[in-house]
Amino acid sequence: MKILLPPSETKREGGAGRPLDLESLALPGLHAQRREVLDALVDLAADEEASRRVLKLSAKQAGDVAHNRMLHTAVTMPAVDRYTGVLFDALDASSLSAASRRWLGAHAWIHSAPFGPVGALDEIPVYRLAAGTSLPGVAALRRHWAQPTTAAIAEAAPPFVLDLRSEAYVALGPVPASVPSAYVRVVTAQGRALNHFNKKSKGQLVRALAEDRPRIGSARTLRTWAERRGIVLRDGGEPGMLELVVAE
Repeated sequence: MKILLPPSETKREGGAGRPLDLESLALPGLHAQRREVLDALVDLAADEEASRRVLKLSAKQAGDVAHNRMLHTAVTMPAVDRYTGVLFDALDASSLSAASRRWLGAHAWIHSAPFGPVGALDEIPVYRLAAGTSLPGVAALRRHWAQPTTAAIAEAAPPFVLDLRSEAYVALGPVPASVPSAYVRVVTAQGRALNHFNKKSKGQLVRALAEDRPRIGSARTLRTWAERRGIVLRDGGEPGMLELVVAE
């Protein structure tokens, strides 16, 4: 199984890893796309005013421009530790056992705008780029990423993909039809979609998976594991959709 997670706009500073090594990232078939976006971000960062305009940053967020300027030389840390925010706080990867972190590294991809999907333990620097941003000299990110990412996932051929991404990141690389997958919505028992608990519940789900380290190769085996764990995952009423049921 592979889990596809969205990134977070907020990120932890610093790190102890060597500068970004594109060759070391998961899904190496995306190397050219990664290089093009990163080079465009670095070039844009040479002009702070243009960067703030394109990235929609305030004057107080000028530090994000500096981060983009140093993408090729900055220190790195594992992606699952780099991101903060509700989902990643609920996952709390730093408190997991070494075995659970290794499981995350083998089974989770985090889908970012500049790198595409990367492994949970792939080392990345701080950056600023959202899925809907249009970078000078690069096609709209949806066109830039979608087909190559779908092809890279197809080439990796995981037996099953659990898709926890937001719609904006799904658009940057839909799971190919050749790969069995399930997209998760977070709902109440009555079926009402929940925005407030959406990210937290997904983070808790991934943490439970990392703690148990189950062998999952289909939606059926995922639901069997969830039932044993006391997690309610039910048919979402549409092909390829599951509902994660939580209390309000």
